[in-house]
Amino acid sequence: MKKLIYLLAIVFIFSACSESFLETAPDDALSPSTFWKSKKDLDLALTGCYSGFEDGGTLMYRDCGSDNGYNNFPWEGWTAVGNGNLSPADPGASYYGFGTINRCNEFLLNADNATTVPEGDRAIYKAQARFIRAYKYYSLTTNYGDVPLITENFSTPEDAKVPRDSQEVIRKFIEDELTAVIAILPASYSGAEYGKATKGAAQALLMRYYLYFKDYPKALATANSISGYSLNPTFTGLFDPANEQNSEIILSVQQTADLSAIDFTPFLPNGIGGWSSVVPTQSLVDAFEMANGKTIQEAESAGEYDPANPFVNRDPRLRATVVYPGQVFGDKIYRSVEVGSNDYYNKADNASKTGYNFKKYTSFMELDSGAPYWNMGSDIFIFRYAEVLLTIAEAKIELAQIDAALYTALNTVRLRAGMPAVDQTKYADQSSLRKLLRNERRVEFAMEGLRRDDIIRWNIATDVLNGNLMGAKRGTVLATTQPNGDYNVSMTLPANLIESRSFVAPKNNLLPIPQNAIDKNPKLSPNNQGY
Repeated sequence: MKKLIYLLAIVFIFSACSESFLETAPDDALSPSTFWKSKKDLDLALTGCYSGFEDGGTLMYRDCGSDNGYNNFPWEGWTAVGNGNLSPADPGASYYGFGTINRCNEFLLNADNATTVPEGDRAIYKAQARFIRAYKYYSLTTNYGDVPLITENFSTPEDAKVPRDSQEVIRKFIEDELTAVIAILPASYSGAEYGKATKGAAQALLMRYYLYFKDYPKALATANSISGYSLNPTFTGLFDPANEQNSEIILSVQQTADLSAIDFTPFLPNGIGGWSSVVPTQSLVDAFEMANGKTIQEAESAGEYDPANPFVNRDPRLRATVVYPGQVFGDKIYRSVEVGSNDYYNKADNASKTGYNFKKYTSFMELDSGAPYWNMGSDIFIFRYAEVLLTIAEAKIELAQIDAALYTALNTVRLRAGMPAVDQTKYADQSSLRKLLRNERRVEFAMEGLRRDDIIRWNIATDVLNGNLMGAKRGTVLATTQPNGDYNVSMTLPANLIESRSFVAPKNNLLPIPQNAIDKNPKLSPNNQGY
């Protein structure tokens, strides 16, 4: 959409709609007598709803709450989510807030006052606000379970002291709202309005909702109903800032340099000025298959994988997702395994403690090592068509529909990445295909904010988030190179032990309601189980 007005909305339209009362009540609102008259008013107010409804940095940080990533700085909120050391007083990175919902409620209450705007156009405006509100409630209920369902704003702090509604009530609201707006939202907008919620975005959220709550027939039907999108020809090109409006993107967080820029400093290596706040784990690196489709365990048994030089002949998505030792990145050889390197794990606070950095979204550093990475306009993806295809595959697996459509969905994603098609003799039953699909989602969507929800809904978080979090083995970057220009490595010294993690179910399936919210509204008690 028109990215400029993101900033305008923050500065002077909805800045007063805070959550200062009880996390559920705004302390001010726009007056119907002075606003809500023209299309310009609706544009500005709706932009206030969009502004901050999702945050690109938060999507990337979210993998630190899973086995994919590690957050080096506890004050950023994600270290405790990853290692399980959460409490109501220290809830880590919190999603608990109603500011966007309040703005959407205000919009829906007043939009029809703009009678100079045709009724059909007002219906589309309101459908967008309803989508945003449903999106926020999806985030709230998947992270906190029972939360207050607020569809009309409160006039006083006392009125805002409301209890939590059951997740069943929240779920019905989300499903009903999305089903309704799918019939209203357009398939696309003009170029100047790119980034607004479309029919496809509402379908994608409903699809994700059904998958999370294991309603596989509806997840499959909804995924199959999404049309008008296709995979970008290459995986690497998908994350090129010059290609951010490609055919795969269903909805993204809009960014504009100098106005609503995104700062990639937290994601870059220390050696080129980054903070290494969000870094990949060894577990994630090991999840990427060999280029021939074998797991690294299978390849090592066949003599095709050298754990001391582990980045040779791997799934191309590994190189597109992770900066690993021996890779040339930002015009420098990444030497994180070598003592004395600026990227060695204990050389500096900002050095990656795992010996890896994320590369997804920062591959622009390969094109221009002098790019202003602290002031980028790169959009961050919320929904893309690859998720639709892998949802089709997962739903079919869980419904035991082992058919050509399942393999086609998987193969379309794998072949685009440069990987071989699925071996249908090796992956022929529900159990083996489930394992393959889950790994495929992991490597395809690393650093895109999906992994934590996946491991929780699959009930495997206790398996993958308990025990020692490991980084790379240490060693040496050699002088010889691979065909892709990466340098070979010899990694034979002990691996880094980063931290010990704990995930206790069902407690850690949800985050704690922050204590400051309960202090303001005691009716939010009791907190989630275990907190």
